[in-house]
Amino acid sequence: MGNPENYFQFQQEDKKEHFTMDAPHVVVLPFPAQGHIKPMLMLAQLLCHGAGGFNITFVNTDHNHSRLLNLIDQTAFSRRFPTLQFMSIPDGLSPEHPRTGPSIVDLFFSTNSVSKPEFRNLIVSLSQEPTCIIADGTMSFAIDVADELGIPVITFRTYSATCTWIYFHLQKLIRNGEIPVVEGNGDMDKQISCIPGLENILRRRDLPSICKLEPDDPIMQFYITQTSKMTRASALILNTFQELETPIISHLQSIFPTVYTIGPLHTLIDSPSKNLSSLIQMDESCIKWLDSQHPKSVLYVSFGSVIVLSHDQLLEFWYGLVNSGKPFLWVIRPDLVVDNNEPNKIPDELKMATKERGCIVSWAPQEDILSHQAVGGFLTHSGWNSTLESITFGVPMICWPMITDQQVNSRCVSELWKVGFDMKDTCDRSTVEKFVRDVMEDRRQEIMESTVKNARLAHDSIHEGGSSYRNTKKLVQDIISIHLSKNASKGNE
Repeated sequence: MGNPENYFQFQQEDKKEHFTMDAPHVVVLPFPAQGHIKPMLMLAQLLCHGAGGFNITFVNTDHNHSRLLNLIDQTAFSRRFPTLQFMSIPDGLSPEHPRTGPSIVDLFFSTNSVSKPEFRNLIVSLSQEPTCIIADGTMSFAIDVADELGIPVITFRTYSATCTWIYFHLQKLIRNGEIPVVEGNGDMDKQISCIPGLENILRRRDLPSICKLEPDDPIMQFYITQTSKMTRASALILNTFQELETPIISHLQSIFPTVYTIGPLHTLIDSPSKNLSSLIQMDESCIKWLDSQHPKSVLYVSFGSVIVLSHDQLLEFWYGLVNSGKPFLWVIRPDLVVDNNEPNKIPDELKMATKERGCIVSWAPQEDILSHQAVGGFLTHSGWNSTLESITFGVPMICWPMITDQQVNSRCVSELWKVGFDMKDTCDRSTVEKFVRDVMEDRRQEIMESTVKNARLAHDSIHEGGSSYRNTKKLVQDIISIHLSKNASKGNE
């Protein structure tokens, strides 16, 4: 698709012609990871094209900027979203840094030290002053910049409302002696009672993965600081819908003057635009394979864009899938296995069984898969995007969480929303086989009612009059009000 740097230069000049200078200008800053960029880019597309007709500047890191522009059809994108421009800032890491698995935490500190001054310089250099900034909740240095420059800022937390609420109680969990969570102490199933609204839901093993750290660990302190800074924003955006998390959203409204629940965002974007938010090349050949399968017969397996497995874990999952006897579609990223220096050590019996009833791809169009009639279950890492997409399409889940918010999401799936099973903390082949059979046949009827109900509520929320429809409309109207107020102030100067 050409040299991305040359395209970037062309695009910036071209966008100046297409920007509507009397329209609001929103700068969007995601945390530089696929799971954060995806919903924020969907929101940017929505504000640019579908809902607001705004001018949008979407700020990636240099690393992700190049990845994105190499993958999208740049001409088609520019034609479809003429007032959305991409700009970039450095993330402070070397080009060789993997930016995945455990090393992704390096971005927490490098972006705060390196990206913050670069972001300020970018904001100052823009040809049109921003009406407001929408910043990821873990990029709260944007709030410092916005305060300095007198620009309103809205924080977007790409987690569920429930997990966001839990992060506001990290210091309380420390005071109550619940942190650090020590695995193997025999008390992982002790209930957590100090978080309002979740008293009878959470166990120690269901707390976010950072709760295994000591209170003074830099990563723990990073999350505490970021969460505290979020409260300085004028409002909070969440990619969820009111009916799914009503009690917890009410609690968050005691912290933020306005909470916009505008999800599921992927349902608000037209199908051709959905894949424009991926940083990884899609392999769509799996759709043809799904077309040849019976309805509700296939288990979809994906562990997202960041999680890594050991070779032993890979084999346990593989044996469990094969032994279940169910057809499966599995996304195995090239970097999924952390110690994959001996890729030929896959037993022939697994290879043969996979040829018979399996399909493996390196990355896939997830929404197209989850909405496919052949898919009857989803073995997932419980990232929030995957969880919400699965709920929306009425696909029951087997949850195997590893990091950040995933432990919370998996517990909510099984205990709050009753739309799947929680398999956290184990992945031996017999357990995998059992859960696959549970979700695909034996106990399917127990969760079918909840999956159907929540899918209906999700779709109702985005239709005219629905909660997410109203909140999206309110977000647009509030940004327009900020824009008009700024213009009025300039006129009085």
